[in-house]
This record gives sequence, structure tokens and C-alpha cells, in this order.
Amino acid sequence: MTGTNGSAAAPHGHNHHGPNDYLHSHPHAAPHAPEPARPKDDDALLADALMDGFVAADDKASFLRVARVPLALPGEGGETLRLVDVELTYAYQVGTASPAFNADELIYLPFPAAMIKERAGMTFVYVSLQQRRDVSLTEMVALLNARPSSESDRK
Repeated sequence: MTGTNGSAAAPHGHNHHGPNDYLHSHPHAAPHAPEPARPKDDDALLADALMDGFVAADDKASFLRVARVPLALPGEGGETLRLVDVELTYAYQVGTASPAFNADELIYLPFPAAMIKERAGMTFVYVSLQQRRDVSLTEMVALLNARPSSESDRK
């Protein structure tokens, strides 16, 4: 059989292997192995450990002490803010919406079941007579990383 340029070649259709195997639209002989999960950095591991450990702990106050979560933070006006709440939130994104091109409406795309994942958040609530400060899990990890491990400001 002759190819399109007159040379001898095997027949190649759109979805068959041929000289254009590099194109993304052409399937490859072997299915692609899934990319390995990206390893988490230390901050992400610490954040996961804080949340998972707090949820699992029977004695939440002792867990916070062992995790070195500060029970007090300095406030803006010099007063001391005290830890009063640890809030956990869970959300599931079940779809996405974005503006439609040249229209006054949204395009909504529901996710298939395999794409719906749980997202969790954790907030540490500090208060004084004058103010409230919500410290996100990311901020708490940064605070813990900045503190010397021998610091003992527990009051």
C-alpha cells in the first residue's frame, strides 16, 4: 500500500498510530499511568495533623497544648486575646459556575461523582474585650513554625 506521499506505508487512520503520535488527540499504545501524587510539604502535613489530631482527640484541650497551639495571642492595642473556639468547616464542591460569553447568565457544570471531594477548614477564634481575631489553619501553621519549641507562654 502506498502512503499519501507515494511511499510505501501501512494505512493510518485518525485514531491509529502513525507519524503524528505526539498529538494529544491520538491514542497511545499503552494507557498513561496516573501521575504520582505530589508529595505534601511540611506545612501541609502539619496542617493535616492539626486538623486530624484535633478531631480524633478525646481531650481537645490537651491536644492543643501538645500541638503548641497558643492559648493567648497579643492584640492590636496591647491587650491579650484568648483562644475561645476552634471551628471546623466541611464543604463539598458539587459543580462549577462561570460567566457565559456575551450573556448575563452563568454556565453551570455539575461534577461527576468521582470529582466531588471534601474540603475541610479549621479556624482558631481569639477574643478580648476589644476585638476578635480569626486565625486560619494556614496562619496557625505559620505561627507554630515561627515559635521556638521551648516557648512556654501557657497561662
